Amino acid sequence: MEKATTKAFRQDLSDVLSRNAISFLLFLIVVVMFFFGEIVARGFLSPSHIGAILRTASFLGIVAIGQTLVVLTGGIDLSVGPIITMGNVFICMFMNGVDANNIWSLSAIILLGLAFGSVNGLGVTYLRISPLVMTLAVGSLVTGFTLIFSQGAPKGLASPFLRGVGVGNLFDLVPTIVVIWAVLSAFVIALLGRSVYGRKLYYTGANLKAATLSGIRVRFVKIIAYSLSGACAVLSGALMAGYTRTAFLGIGNEYTMWSIAAVVVGGTSLTGGKGGYVGTVAGAIILVLLESLLTVMNIPEAGRRIANGLIILIMITIYFRKPSRG
Repeated sequence: MEKATTKAFRQDLSDVLSRNAISFLLFLIVVVMFFFGEIVARGFLSPSHIGAILRTASFLGIVAIGQTLVVLTGGIDLSVGPIITMGNVFICMFMNGVDANNIWSLSAIILLGLAFGSVNGLGVTYLRISPLVMTLAVGSLVTGFTLIFSQGAPKGLASPFLRGVGVGNLFDLVPTIVVIWAVLSAFVIALLGRSVYGRKLYYTGANLKAATLSGIRVRFVKIIAYSLSGACAVLSGALMAGYTRTAFLGIGNEYTMWSIAAVVVGGTSLTGGKGGYVGTVAGAIILVLLESLLTVMNIPEAGRRIANGLIILIMITIYFRKPSRG
């Protein structure tokens, strides 16, 4: 009996390690990069610098939550950058530096993110428009919407509460935004790994026809994924306002590709149905770490962009060259 129990435990452990091999490897890369940074520049491993890295990665990681969900369905969301900017601009306009406006302002922009995300989902599922085309068009629509309401010159400030979330530390130790990211990450990981919706999401991305024939409402699954992507993007933009104190047009421009890169580096297949958010967390940290390392090594902007592109290409090549099983 004892031998059988031990054997079962070892088998379970082996299965867990096999399923999460990429994630373990990615977090090992994170550790190695941190120590390499300390060799290159003393103080890289200081608590304040680690906190700064994780704070920056948090904004990317929150956007990448929605991008991960969408990519798992076999889609992609190119509207997250403009939606981030919309959240950043509108939260400052709505709050206008007053804490009394916190609840309704946050609620309003989350609803806006959900609305535009839903438009993406409806276009992809019911109108059968390519996700690339649909989300690009919605991104352009959001940009115009933001410009009209801000009149090209964002006004207002983040409230003191939001400012505290963006730049403050919990117990003077861990950045508050990192704690928020950790809570959201735990929820998403549980959603993907232990919920009915999570299983349906994977089935939809792995084989759309089989998922449909098995009774899964694939349209509903996709619409929810795109809606959550819009909500995560707009929330990240709002949190960025807490960090910068004021709004900036175009603040989300680079996050479209960065969020896709974090998902890809994290091991989620662009064809859908394979991967998860644990890897995306590591991917987001790796990208921010790489940028920081290249900066302290005095690599010019052109060199940093080339290095980032090469890293993404290498990771994609490694994942897609893995032999399929079964």
